[in-house]
Amino acid sequence: MSYLIALAFVAILASLASALYFMMKDGTGGKAKTSHMARALAFRVGFSVLLFVCILAAWKLGYIQPTGIPNGR
Repeated sequence: MSYLIALAFVAILASLASALYFMMKDGTGGKAKTSHMARALAFRVGFSVLLFVCILAAWKLGYIQPTGIPNGR
């Protein structure tokens, strides 16, 4: 499960980096602006939602257990 989460974080960061690249490079040198940056940001949002859903499903199915902060009793 930890490999899946790490892979999802890498995909999110790669999508964010590509959006930064397209933001800096599109429209320079007389070229027309493209929608590459918006598409990269949409993929980032999709990867983030997918990661959240996978973590919730893993918790419900018992693959991961919550630990850490006590309830406060």
